[in-house]
Amino acid sequence: MVKPLAIFPLGSLLFPGGSLSLRIFEQRYMDMAKTSLKTGEPFGICLIREGVEVGTPAVPESVGTLATIDEWDMPQLGILQVTVKGGARFRILSSEVTANGLIVATTEAIADDETEPSAALKVCATFLTKIYAASGIDVQQQQLPFDDAFWVSMRLTEMLPLGNVPKQKMLELTDATMRLEVLKRYLTDQSLITQS
Repeated sequence: MVKPLAIFPLGSLLFPGGSLSLRIFEQRYMDMAKTSLKTGEPFGICLIREGVEVGTPAVPESVGTLATIDEWDMPQLGILQVTVKGGARFRILSSEVTANGLIVATTEAIADDETEPSAALKVCATFLTKIYAASGIDVQQQQLPFDDAFWVSMRLTEMLPLGNVPKQKMLELTDATMRLEVLKRYLTDQSLITQS
């Protein structure tokens, strides 16, 4: 039996392997976070398709990312600050809204894309290395997987100012090579790299 997944619709996206800081204050999400902290079970983060973050449950996009709480703090009563790590992607098959306004969904997992070396991977990985170096991150010491097309494409998608709708489409793509080709075209069009 598939366990129902609590869904947190947001105005931003979480990507596999990425992280996101959340400020939680609505009771339904406070309860969801407490359950996640107690059990270690993830919840789902989806971009909002219709509606807003606060109040009436928003309509989420059908593809989202599993979120596991990595760090948490309650700087003041009633406000929970958490940092979540992105796990696997999932697709919502059906959903319902509970009495307290939490969306609970039946989902299916989306496997990480098959990855293979490509010219686009080399170009995008080189650009990503420069971003990390400019941020003061020692890429050698961190041993980051710049040869992994899925990882590189997800990191660049979350970092670049693409807008939420294109980012959602990139999250939904199940071909890392195609995602990298799109990113390479964007980098070239924005004159961030020279066409090779």
